[in-house]
Amino acid sequence: MPVRALWWSHGALALYDQRWLPGETRILRLRRVRDVAEAIRNMSVRGAPSIGAAAAYGMAVASREGGWTPARAARLLAATRPTARDLFVGIEAVRQAWADGNDPLRSAHVYTAALVKECRDIGERGAPLLRRAKTVLTHCNAGALATVEWGTALAPIRVAREKGAELFVWVDETRPLLQGARLTAWELAKDHIPYAVIADNAAGHFLHSGEVDAVIVGADRIARNGDVANKIGTYEKAVLAKENRVPFYVAAPWSTFDHEAADGSQIPIEERSADEVLQFQGRSTAPARSAARNPAFDVTPARYVTAFITPEGVLKPAQVRSAIGRNRRGSAERPTPRS
Repeated sequence: MPVRALWWSHGALALYDQRWLPGETRILRLRRVRDVAEAIRNMSVRGAPSIGAAAAYGMAVASREGGWTPARAARLLAATRPTARDLFVGIEAVRQAWADGNDPLRSAHVYTAALVKECRDIGERGAPLLRRAKTVLTHCNAGALATVEWGTALAPIRVAREKGAELFVWVDETRPLLQGARLTAWELAKDHIPYAVIADNAAGHFLHSGEVDAVIVGADRIARNGDVANKIGTYEKAVLAKENRVPFYVAAPWSTFDHEAADGSQIPIEERSADEVLQFQGRSTAPARSAARNPAFDVTPARYVTAFITPEGVLKPAQVRSAIGRNRRGSAERPTPRS
């Protein structure tokens, strides 16, 4: 892989500070759990699976820092961002191990290694779907930066390329923080995969003109009925894809599937600062005192999803409920007892 989003190094969690890419490469080395929490909150690390891995290592950091109980460290990390289910799964995996007297750092390593394997499996399962595709549209960043390695949406593209497919990727810029233009394009350039960045509101044009053969996105949380929470703007792409008879795929590891959410109405949607909409790199992009709303995610109803690409294989929305039952990782968001 040309990039790994985060890793353990010399007693600290090391990660790319994604706020500075692609212009600068900055590595954060975090030795305090409060710093890990802030890196998640301010989106130095982002993407649901990477957030989950960072939180798992954050628990390990807390155990080495001293002065923290498993429950207190879990509460701090869980308060950072509400939508991505992986955050809570990663926390719980290490909280339980720590509370049981096991090594938190080893547990974080095991959790992250399993996640990387699942993403590679997603690539293998999803690559055959692209056998006849020449052009693929993505939204936001669901590559290695978002998932530690391989990616979810980008994993089938990477594996298909390994197997000789010639794919071209349309990269949605993804307002307001440009995760597509800044991060997905950066990863594709490193992989020498041809691509072009397009404005978010140009996707419909390319879908309608027949220049997109498939759409692949990641997810931050998937409900039992197959409703999908993902980066704001995903819902629009799904509706446009269905209208234009283009398959719309959602790729995700098991940590993203939420057996406790019956449907999308039960998924909390994070709303971030209006400044992300009204400013860019410290410069105003709207008149002074303008109001703005900034939901970070939207929910795509299951009826717009052609299939889910999972580590187990390709599933239709109707198969999600039983698949979650087979692969559930416990109640990741059950209130943690004080200790």
